Amino acid sequence: MQLIKIPKDRIGVLIGIDGKIKEEIEEKSGINIDVDSESGDVKLDVKDEAEPVMVLKVADIVNAIAVGFSPERAFRLFGEEIYFTYFDIRNYVGKDPKHVRRIRARIIGTEGKTRRIIEDLSGADISIHRNYIGVIGDLIELDVAKNAVDMVLNGSEHSSVYRYLENKRREFKRQRMGF
Repeated sequence: MQLIKIPKDRIGVLIGIDGKIKEEIEEKSGINIDVDSESGDVKLDVKDEAEPVMVLKVADIVNAIAVGFSPERAFRLFGEEIYFTYFDIRNYVGKDPKHVRRIRARIIGTEGKTRRIIEDLSGADISIHRNYIGVIGDLIELDVAKNAVDMVLNGSEHSSVYRYLENKRREFKRQRMGF
């Protein structure tokens, strides 16, 4: 059994209308999910036929939904070689809500530009919710997006981050073409 704590405002997203999201996760994974709506505790129990690695995948899906991903985007984690990670903005700027808000705004950018560029050039999916930034992608996408987010969180200028992303994109194209 594994226990995960999620924000109360994300419980409805995890369960879904008439419990459809929770049921779909259980069907695809073979993991029983027990959600305590009062505390935000989510218990994962392995059914007999479930693969042990599925517990980790379902834990990542639950955590991805907790940090703001839609269930559809979080379900990408059922795929082979797709991973999830997240950043707690407070680890970079402390607990002052003004600083957290400022950094969250830097990650999002004007009209979502920075987030969109990181997603487009890395291929990863990014979600920003409260104090967290979640990233979903394959190993390469995840690495590039994590570095870009880390650069922004550490105060790098947006132009430096975009240049890094464009260089990585060119590098991937060259590798695919065999240069």
